[in-house]
Amino acid sequence: MVRQGNRMVDSRQLERMTDEELLEVRLCDLRLSLRGTMVQACLKQLYAELGDRGLDFRPHVWISDEWFSPDGIPGIAIPFYLAHPRLMRLERKQMLEVEGGNAEWCMKILRHEAGHAIDTAFRLRRRKAYREVFGRVSVPYPSYYSPKPFSRDYVLHLDMWYAQSHPTEDFAETFAVWLRPRSRWNVQYKGWPALKKLQFVSQSMSELEGRKPLVKSRLFIDPITSLNKTLGDHYRQKRSYYGVDYPSFYDRDLQRIFSDKPEYAGKRSASQFLRMIRTELRTGVAKWTGESQYTIDQVLTEMIDRCRDLRLRLVDSQADTKRDMMILLTVQTMNYLHQGYHRVAL
Repeated sequence: MVRQGNRMVDSRQLERMTDEELLEVRLCDLRLSLRGTMVQACLKQLYAELGDRGLDFRPHVWISDEWFSPDGIPGIAIPFYLAHPRLMRLERKQMLEVEGGNAEWCMKILRHEAGHAIDTAFRLRRRKAYREVFGRVSVPYPSYYSPKPFSRDYVLHLDMWYAQSHPTEDFAETFAVWLRPRSRWNVQYKGWPALKKLQFVSQSMSELEGRKPLVKSRLFIDPITSLNKTLGDHYRQKRSYYGVDYPSFYDRDLQRIFSDKPEYAGKRSASQFLRMIRTELRTGVAKWTGESQYTIDQVLTEMIDRCRDLRLRLVDSQADTKRDMMILLTVQTMNYLHQGYHRVAL
């Protein structure tokens, strides 16, 4: 059920609601269930994977506004939009992508969050060996981090070299690589310093086989029923969080690809061309860099605006120009990452 104003609306009517109507709904008025969803199937798979490893631990789950596993609670919060196809469509429209929106992506995130949950359940971070391998968990959790893409000190699981953001994320990412069925981590990471972390996780998990968790809390942190903000407020906050907040200097690079010279006056405008290939550019760069499509799209918007202001037009063929723009946008995104402005998402 969904409360719209003073009116209760059955969840089946979500499909008939406009975006404007949905954005006025409070999160706490969404009556959602994971029963019958892709997430339910993925959770069943996660529990099977844990069982196959001899682990007597099944993290509990609840619906909230984002993915997370809170400190002190051995469970996993699932974002509300995964509980209904209509909400997934709204998420995509608002953020240009749906994090965990397919089974493969969902499983990657669940394995990561299960790493946090098992860390909490068995108080692994209190062990001296844990701190020696991953570092001190008391290090402040950052709002930003500067990844080193070529480092071999960390495993590669989620995008954005996420293991580098904090020692607890390093553990969760390492656990996720270890847990994945048919993972050949001992071969894939041979010769990497990260192999020592995987060996630590493997040894630690073997010691936990058949043991009961030390922390058994089944509390829900920020369940959707407690969140009074509207969907509109939620997305305004989320877009602001993932916003681009550094200065951009694209003119010189854009003028190398396009031109404002009179002889190209009959060519297609650069701004029009970029709008035409916008989705292809955004998704392509997101695939290779792992950056949020929303962030990339903001950079593209600035580039399109500058092309319009400078009255730039195509010089080369569309195919060559598309290739050059893909390279430029990737470079700008990587520069953004190296400057240390990547947002911690999970």
